[in-house]
Amino acid sequence: MTATNVLGGALETCCTSPVTGFYRDGKCNTGGGDFGAHIVCAEVTEAFLAFTQSQGNDLSTPMPMFDFPGLKPGDRWCLCAARWQEALAAGVAPPVVLSATHAMALEHVSLDELKHHALDAS
Repeated sequence: MTATNVLGGALETCCTSPVTGFYRDGKCNTGGGDFGAHIVCAEVTEAFLAFTQSQGNDLSTPMPMFDFPGLKPGDRWCLCAARWQEALAAGVAPPVVLSATHAMALEHVSLDELKHHALDAS
């Protein structure tokens, strides 16, 4: 079964450099083991990276033991839907790629909110 995005089309690739996604397949796919729901494809910003670090999730520092290069502003990454929503409430939500954001994100955040922060056409 093909995963769908928030616009109802096929879920597109979020990023392959660095390789993102819960399954490290470049897509914001999800499944039973993805308790964080890594389903929002976002282009991270300096403000978001500082915010998520202040919340205890440092996405900037490389962790070679986990094959994680660390993110820098402009990188695309599959974010946890709840963290994106927290960033939205804090005024630092990074822009999203609708075509690469999993439809299940709509269980956490509205399509209007995602569209308001969209990089791609809606």
